[in-house]
Amino acid sequence: MLTALNKAWRLLATGFSFLMFGLGGLILPWLAIPVLYLLPGGDLQRERRAKALVHYAFRAFVEMMRWLGVLTYSVTNRTELNRPGQLIFANHPSLIDVVFLIAFIKRADCVVKSSLLNNPFMRGPIKVAGYIANDSPEQVIQSAAQSLQRGNSLIVFPEGTRTTPGQPISMPRGAANIALRTNSDITPVILSLNPTSLTKELKWHQIPERRTHFSLMLRPNLNIQEFQDMPTQTRSARQLTRFLEQFFSKEITQT
Repeated sequence: MLTALNKAWRLLATGFSFLMFGLGGLILPWLAIPVLYLLPGGDLQRERRAKALVHYAFRAFVEMMRWLGVLTYSVTNRTELNRPGQLIFANHPSLIDVVFLIAFIKRADCVVKSSLLNNPFMRGPIKVAGYIANDSPEQVIQSAAQSLQRGNSLIVFPEGTRTTPGQPISMPRGAANIALRTNSDITPVILSLNPTSLTKELKWHQIPERRTHFSLMLRPNLNIQEFQDMPTQTRSARQLTRFLEQFFSKEITQT
C-alpha cells in the first residue's frame, strides 16, 4: 500500500515538475530583460549574467525535484567541474541530462539540436543563454572555439541523442572534430540513473518502482595530442571517435 502511494505521489510530482519546467521556459526570457539590458556592462558581462540566470533556474528545478521526492542526486568533484574553459563530453542516458549539467556549471555553454528552437518551452532558455544550435558543422566549431576562449565550459553529447540502455554506444565524428579543431583536451562526465528513467524508450509518466538516483561523475581529462599528431584530420577524428566510444562504454559499464 505504501509503495503504491509513493509511486502515485512521484507520478504527480513528476507531472508537476514538467509543468513547472514548461512555465519556466516561457517566463525566463521576461526575467532576463533586466538582467541583460538594465544592468551595466558589455557583451561579455551580459553573456555571463545570462548563463548564470539559466544555471540558477535549472539548479532550482533540480532542487525542486529532489524536494518533491522525484529523485536524489550526487555530484563528484563539483569544484573541478566549474573550472573555466573546459570542453565537457558527457553520455546522454536521459531527458534531463543537460538540465543537471547546467545546474552545476555556472558558466555553461552547450551545443543543442536546432529543432529545439521550435520548442516553445526550450526556445527561451536557449536564446537567453546563447547556446549553440547545430545548424552547420563549421559554424558549430567556430562558435565552440570562441565560447571556450571566453572562458565558458562547453557541454557536448558525443552520441548526439539519448542512448538506449544496454545498446552499444555509437558516436558520429562531430564531437571529435570539435575537440580537434579547437585543440581542446576533453573533460569526460559520466551520467547515470538508477533505476533508469526518462530514457528514449520511456514516456515521462512511466516512472520506476522506486525513486531514481541521478549520479554525475567527473573523470580525469583526456589528452588529445596523440590524435592531433596523426597524418590526416579524417583519421584523427575517426580514431578519436573510436577511442571515445570505448572509453564511455567502459565507464558506463563500471557505474
